Amino acid sequence: MENTPGPRAGRKEWTALAVLMLPLLLVSMDVSVLYFAIPFVSQDLEPSATQQLWILDMYGFVLAGLLIVMGSLGDRIGRRRLVLAGAVVFGAASVAAAYAHSAEALIAVRALLGLGGAALMPSTLALIRSLFHDAKQRGKAVTIWTGVMTTGISLGPVVSGLLLEHFWWGSVFLINLPAMVLLLVLVPFLVPETATTARGRFDLSGAVLSLGALLAVIYGIKEWARHGYEPLPAICVAVGLVLGAVFVRRERRLAHPMIDLALIGRRAFGGPVLANLLAMFATVGMAVFFTQYLQSVLGQSPLTAALWSLVPAAGVALMAPTGAALAQRIDRAHVMGGGFLVAACGFLWMTQLRADSPLWFALVGAAVYAGGLVAAMTLANELALGAAPPEGAGSAAAVLESGQELGGALGMAVLGSVGAAVYSRDMADALPAGLPHADAVRETLGGAAAVAGELPAATADAVLTAARDAFTHGLGVAAVGAAVVMAGAGVFSIGFLRGLSGRASSAPSSPDDSRRTASAR
Repeated sequence: MENTPGPRAGRKEWTALAVLMLPLLLVSMDVSVLYFAIPFVSQDLEPSATQQLWILDMYGFVLAGLLIVMGSLGDRIGRRRLVLAGAVVFGAASVAAAYAHSAEALIAVRALLGLGGAALMPSTLALIRSLFHDAKQRGKAVTIWTGVMTTGISLGPVVSGLLLEHFWWGSVFLINLPAMVLLLVLVPFLVPETATTARGRFDLSGAVLSLGALLAVIYGIKEWARHGYEPLPAICVAVGLVLGAVFVRRERRLAHPMIDLALIGRRAFGGPVLANLLAMFATVGMAVFFTQYLQSVLGQSPLTAALWSLVPAAGVALMAPTGAALAQRIDRAHVMGGGFLVAACGFLWMTQLRADSPLWFALVGAAVYAGGLVAAMTLANELALGAAPPEGAGSAAAVLESGQELGGALGMAVLGSVGAAVYSRDMADALPAGLPHADAVRETLGGAAAVAGELPAATADAVLTAARDAFTHGLGVAAVGAAVVMAGAGVFSIGFLRGLSGRASSAPSSPDDSRRTASAR
């Protein structure tokens, strides 16, 4: 395998990476940090049901919608400058969120948090392209980046639960502040600026189109996952696709577009983007089932369930570095394909899960599929980042992360709908005639638990047993779907991405980029 070694990073670059991982961890944590806090927020701010949903979702919507915009902006004004600006916005919004006095204010501040997060996420990945020129070192750095991002999402509920044991709900936002201050102090000394020779004015119209397209598509998919098919979500997806088509048409005509469409069309970049999308499809789609299984089937408290949900990180800790090491010896595509096939085996294991299965059985299956997925995602991230030219690394990272957001939304919608359909069908066959509130029982496991609390003991036990069996059956069918998608992703990786390892991962920096980096030090 051909590798072109570049200058090796030293202690300063690795310290800079550690500092950049702080905002990445917190930005990814904020996606899930309100899961435990929302009851306390509801008691204090008294939001309506619709406002409560927007408090939870606004951050993720804005974050996903602005990734491409911020990636392009960072390529033009400098990624270090954008990281510092994002840290200021994220820190200030965190303080404002902690002391918000109304639901409307908290929704608005969550949007600002999404703005700050969108400035931070693609820049942290793109800066790895500038800090690490040696292919092996860059591979290790991308492995760390991927592990921190995926761990943060799982860690959010745990940190939230621990803080709420001792402090008020605003504390889940204030933990962001020390990290942002540290970032503002250290980044100017540790991270070189990467202002590039990007030409042309910033495309404001293109930014509006990309934001509208992503927001409309992701909102429509999430609403479909939450409520089933309805006209409004379908219209939103259709509008988003139309806006996306207009955006692509506009970008093709511009001399200096926001994103390089030719790069997306290359195997070395477009292929890993698709692989990452499929990985997030399975990751997010099954995460919903796994969390509900721990809480609603096994009867664990939210905090206990959140702590147990960290156990599969052991699979990630083992598989991610193993995959990176193997990729130094054999074709990256084969290692990625192997990771996806390991994930498929983990999902097939989950098809054997039952309502009375021991906890270890579920944890082993989750550890296997999580380890395989993160190993594959790490290599996909590295391959795509290496394929991107240094001057366009911010836009490339944003496209990669936008694909992940879209994949997660699709996974939640498709796999969630499959599981819900199986649950409803099983419950329709299992319910006794004349059961009160039968519609609520047939819709969700949570609805069945709520209705069971009002029934005689014998009937309640029968309803809960049937509901837990039906939910676990739905989980198993969804796991079959995830396994099929992962097997397809493995075949795709081996067949489509083979032979790209050396060229992509070792793409040398341009001379201009090297001179700018050296002068910025």
